[in-house]
Amino acid sequence: MGTALDRAVRVFRERGYHATSIGDLTAAMRLATGSVYKAFRDKHAVFMAAFERYTALRQEQTRSAAARGGNGCERLRNVLLSYVEHSQGSEGRRGCLVVGSAVELSAVDPVVGARVNAQLKANEAFINGLIREGQADGSIPGHVGAEDTARLMICITQGLRVVGKARLPLDGERLIGVAMKLLA
Repeated sequence: MGTALDRAVRVFRERGYHATSIGDLTAAMRLATGSVYKAFRDKHAVFMAAFERYTALRQEQTRSAAARGGNGCERLRNVLLSYVEHSQGSEGRRGCLVVGSAVELSAVDPVVGARVNAQLKANEAFINGLIREGQADGSIPGHVGAEDTARLMICITQGLRVVGKARLPLDGERLIGVAMKLLA
C-alpha cells in the first residue's frame, strides 16, 4: 500500500486534486478501481492518505537534514538548504503537496485546510526550536525574535517550493545566505 500511495502522491503533486481523476489514480497506483474504492472509499480519502504519507516523508527528510548540523544555526541552515534541494529539478517541478493543497483546497475543504494549517504550524514550531537551540548554544544571537523569525522562515521555505514548481532557477547558497542574515 505504501508504494501505491507514493504513486498517488506523485500524481496529486504534479496535477493537483481537481485535475486528478480516479482513473489517473488507479493507473498510477496500479490498482483496480474496485480495489481503490475498497481501500479508500473515495478520491478524497486517497488524497488524505497521500497527504499524510507525503508530510511524514518530508518531516523525516527535514529532521535528517537538521541532524547533520553541529549547532542550532547550522541545523537551520541545513533545513533551508534541504528545501532548496527539494525545490529544484524534477522534484521541484512536481511541487509541494502542502503548498498545492493550501492554494487549491484550503479555502473550500475545511478538512484539508485544517491539515495544511497543522503541517505549517508543525514546520514553524520545528524551525522555532532550531532558533532557540541556536540561542542556547550561542550560534544565534539572543536578540533574534524566534517566533517572528520562524514565521518568516516558513514563508521563505514555502516560497521556495512555489518558485521550484514554477521552474525558476534557484541559487540555493546565495538565497540561503541572505535568509541566514535574519539570524544575525
